[in-house]
Formats: sequence, structure tokens, C-alpha cells
Amino acid sequence: MTDALAARCARAAHVVGPDGTVLAAGRASLFVLGQLGWPRLARVLGVPPLVWGVELGYWLVARNRHWLGRLVAR
Repeated sequence: MTDALAARCARAAHVVGPDGTVLAAGRASLFVLGQLGWPRLARVLGVPPLVWGVELGYWLVARNRHWLGRLVAR
């Protein structure tokens, strides 16, 4: 793993698809959602402008995960 990739992985989840494409953040979450048995929902949420909302939601949760983790752990 390169230093640049390690820095990117520290900020967001990454998925390497079967064809070698690299997905990050919200799009990686949508890929995992599809693999877990929700492919229709993943396809619908992957269409603009909905995917922009997924990316924004991912960004908000990722930036506040420590605070949210304490809230959920109660």
C-alpha cells in the first residue's frame, strides 16, 4: 500500500470491484449494499441526484463517527 492510498483509506472506505475499479466513500457503500442483497436499492440510490445525497450522508457520518459512536454506544 502506498502512502497516498493509506491516506485516502484513512478518510473513507474503499472497495475494489471484480473488474478492478476502485470505489470510495458512498459509492463503495452502495456496492456493498448491492452485494449484501439489496441490488435494486443500490441501483436506485446510485443515480444522480440521489447518489449525491448518499455521498453527503457518508461524508457527514465519516466526519462525525467518533461523536456518533459515543451516542450509539449508550
